[in-house]
Amino acid sequence: MKGTNILIVEDEQEIAELLKDYLEEEQFEVALIGDGQEALLLFRQLQPQLVILDIMLPSLSGMEICRMIRAESSVPIIMLSAKKSDTDKILSLGLGADDYVVKPFSPSEVVARVKAQLRRSNQLSRPPEQSDVISFKELEIHSKAYEVIVRNNPVHFSAKEFEVLLFFARHPNQVFTREQIFAGVWGYDQYGDMNTITVHIKKIREKIELDPSVPAFIKTVWGIGYKLDGSER
Repeated sequence: MKGTNILIVEDEQEIAELLKDYLEEEQFEVALIGDGQEALLLFRQLQPQLVILDIMLPSLSGMEICRMIRAESSVPIIMLSAKKSDTDKILSLGLGADDYVVKPFSPSEVVARVKAQLRRSNQLSRPPEQSDVISFKELEIHSKAYEVIVRNNPVHFSAKEFEVLLFFARHPNQVFTREQIFAGVWGYDQYGDMNTITVHIKKIREKIELDPSVPAFIKTVWGIGYKLDGSER
């Protein structure tokens, strides 16, 4: 990961400089910007491999920047926020952010999350050796190519949405609690909460179900968790 370019969009100079110091200690190349509108321009110029993005910014919010970046790039995005409510977290993940950190935080924790996101991003960028397709009804999951085909149409998934779907596809008809899904996809060493699972399943259903309110694929098992229905229609 040495030499990887990271863009930090943070208007609190002390926080930005602290993160920069910690990341440069790990041999990352770091650029700082504190203005939302200018950050979008700098992102397009630098084409960084990862973005650390504060939610509250001058001129353009971090949420809006996240939405605009995700519309043109799959670069990992880690959101920063001083708010501890679930609302910002749910909105951020819904807009395509890959991770969410609440202030105050440990710079070492952020560095660990950066490394984890870059590892996943590097795995996704590797060309697949061969197709490895899992099929259910009108759903095809290409596990090595990270592709999803729904009713013969390719559907875009974020990396984490795909990994959640793939987790279910590899265990059809098996019921999982949110804790088990989190452990299976994020790992026990990852920070987060169980609302993350709810958000991702909602997004997945919106992409694969004809009627997300009456899902045919990922079904809720009340009082327990979720399962992927692997039966044929």
